Amino acid sequence: MGGCFSKPKPVEVKVEVVLPEKEREKEEMSPNGKASPLAYKANGTTRLYHHEERPIVLNPYTNPKDVVEASVCHVKDLENGQMREVDLGCGKALLVKQNGEYYAMGHKCPHYGAPLVKGVLSKGRVRCPWHGACFNIATGDIEDFPGLDGLPKFQVKIEKERVYIRASKQALQSQRRTKIMAKCIALSNYSTAITNILIIGAGPAGLVCAETLRQEGFSDRIVMCTSEKNLPYDRSKLSKSMDSQAEQIFLRSKEFFHTYDIEVLTETQVVSVDTKNKIVVFKDGFRMEYNKLLIATGSTPKTLKCKGKELDNVFTIRTPEDANKVVRLASSKNAVIVGASFLGMEVAAYLCEKAHSVSVVELENIPFKKFLGEKVGLAIMKMFENNRVKFYMQTEVSELREQEGKLKEVVLKSGKVLRADVCVIGIGACPTTGFLKQTGVALDSRGYIPVNKMMQTNVPGVFAAGDVITFPLAFRNNKKVNVPHWQMAHMQGRIAALNMLAQGTEINTVPYLWTAMFGKSLRYAGHGEGFDDVIIQGDIDELKFVAFYTRNDEVIAVASMNYDPIVSKVAEIMASGKMIRKRDVETGDISWLTGKGS
Repeated sequence: MGGCFSKPKPVEVKVEVVLPEKEREKEEMSPNGKASPLAYKANGTTRLYHHEERPIVLNPYTNPKDVVEASVCHVKDLENGQMREVDLGCGKALLVKQNGEYYAMGHKCPHYGAPLVKGVLSKGRVRCPWHGACFNIATGDIEDFPGLDGLPKFQVKIEKERVYIRASKQALQSQRRTKIMAKCIALSNYSTAITNILIIGAGPAGLVCAETLRQEGFSDRIVMCTSEKNLPYDRSKLSKSMDSQAEQIFLRSKEFFHTYDIEVLTETQVVSVDTKNKIVVFKDGFRMEYNKLLIATGSTPKTLKCKGKELDNVFTIRTPEDANKVVRLASSKNAVIVGASFLGMEVAAYLCEKAHSVSVVELENIPFKKFLGEKVGLAIMKMFENNRVKFYMQTEVSELREQEGKLKEVVLKSGKVLRADVCVIGIGACPTTGFLKQTGVALDSRGYIPVNKMMQTNVPGVFAAGDVITFPLAFRNNKKVNVPHWQMAHMQGRIAALNMLAQGTEINTVPYLWTAMFGKSLRYAGHGEGFDDVIIQGDIDELKFVAFYTRNDEVIAVASMNYDPIVSKVAEIMASGKMIRKRDVETGDISWLTGKGS
């Protein structure tokens, strides 16, 4: 998709692209960093690319009609470490004062539109209060995820002790900025069976890797391949917004991939990799040579092993089409969800207003017990029961019964029989790495790919990112972990790209996730595996609380509902390398954590 030019081109002068804000829930991204001149070798030919070959950004205010300038406050109105949302007449901006300097940028997070003024300001960046994305206040660049785009940056000047902001009207209205990227120089130098960069998988890790390469000035061929029929999309919405059509949740448009010469091969499955000769073999027999390889194939949902598991109206939600079909089948009917996982519970919550009945079957006695603890799990369970979800705990499915080829009943090992017109399986997933056996790429006992902090596997030139890997988590003393979070996959894709370019960049980010059920959002930061105590502040029965997960004397994770921006604040403290002690949160006074920071 998207051809490259037939011969090297002179430097192109371009105005930075500003995309319109199509919908509040569109996930996008583009990170920070500068590339030094690097040699890229493909097909035996080494080419050197310099900073000068990058597109040049023109003054964004060349059209006077597109410019607004407004006095927004007195210089004494803002203290160091403070943020303020200001109105310029045709749009709003975020004004920040730090270390005596003023900065102005977009006021809404490009990810889901969160008001950044309610976020956390710390050491030259602002962190989103909802999902933890971080933006550099000097450049607007995104530095931690989720999302794909940065913030538009505005000019600030001081005159007669008044603060003025000068901004593009278009940027004020869009509230997002797509970073300038390189293009492919010459595709005609290649056979269709040869690429410099091959990315297996088109989720957030693969997409961010491709975008980062282009942002860093890489102008050789990039190919992404996916077994799915769709362009990269926001998989996190499959269980949160099940009616969404694929096109509504695309991460980037078809035109975007064409513009930046990122080729996407859909419905293309890799069956083997020859790492010695750097050749990938596809299911249809097609073979492709590569120079650098990223494995970002994600995970495959686990299925039931009982009779009836193959029935048409039994689903593991993997695609937008799966989610759409479940909603249609569940309308005014009986839905059974097997597994009180995040996916299972989000599906149950979404179907409540559409289905006649919703039942959840779970092996544990409390939802999320191992992840969030008993008290938080019980509070969430109560919220579901108040919305007429019926739980069948500490039992499993023994049989899925059919009538005329369609699911009719779910039989539990407890002996209970549930009426069911549609069944969704949400019992976890396994890494999609079966095709890597006997390739030389190391796999652990569970099938995950161990990588180092630079996303490198044991095979030179082969990188991995996303749900398929275990990696050293810096703030947990480099413990090797698997973190299948949307945000983490973005960052791992970026780190892989930077190290494909030999930049020696290590991952040092704090896991951050969220879930939304019945209009309530739960936010979580850190890595709570192995927690031995949970300290809860607030009113858990009213779902207005913060829970600190501790191991020995250290807070290793935090979760909250209706307590923003505390999770982002804790994430920022963890990211700085500081430790929060258990005794610091046991006293009941956590006012030092609930402020905006400085």
